[in-house]
Parts: sequence; structure tokens; C-alpha cells
Amino acid sequence: MSSPESQTPDIHSEEFLANLKRRQLRLSGACAAAFLIALLGLPLLNYLLPEAMATPVGGFPLTWLVLGVLFFPFVWVIAWIFIRRSIALERAEVEEVNAAKRGGQMGK
Repeated sequence: MSSPESQTPDIHSEEFLANLKRRQLRLSGACAAAFLIALLGLPLLNYLLPEAMATPVGGFPLTWLVLGVLFFPFVWVIAWIFIRRSIALERAEVEEVNAAKRGGQMGK
């Protein structure tokens, strides 16, 4: 018969770290996809809708507004989302371990 402590996940175990890495890899993939859509979307929009992208906005063509002004903040937003969600993933994993430990101690 196994003791409750042996069923409690360890935050330093390979399984715990592999699960956290897998979740963060999915998050990285989603953030990379958002970046690539923006990066490849602008030339595609210029190719498919040249008249719309040449529309002057604030004295600049829409293409230059998106590329020169909006692209950098968009990348910052992606990075901010990645960092916040990554930290949330780590906290959720640690909280899960702590809850399992508390549950194991109550059973004694």
C-alpha cells in the first residue's frame, strides 16, 4: 500500500516539469502564430488590397501606419500576453501541487 506522500506531485519531478514545458510550448506556439500572421499578413494585404493599403491615414499610407506605428505595440502585446499566461501556468501548477500536499496531509 502506498502512502499519501508518494501520490503527491513533486515540483522538481520530471513529470511536473515536462507538463509545465508542454503547456508553455503550446502558449509559445500560439504567440508565434499570432506574430507570423501579423508579419505575413501585411505583405499579403498589400498584394491583395493595394488600393485600400495605399489609403492615406494621418498623412501616411495605411501600410506605413500599420508597419511603422502599430506593429511594434502589437509585438509588445504578444510578449505581455505570453509572460502573463506563462506565469499563470507556473502558479497554477504550483497551486495544484500545494493542494495535493494539503489533501495528503489531511488524510493522515
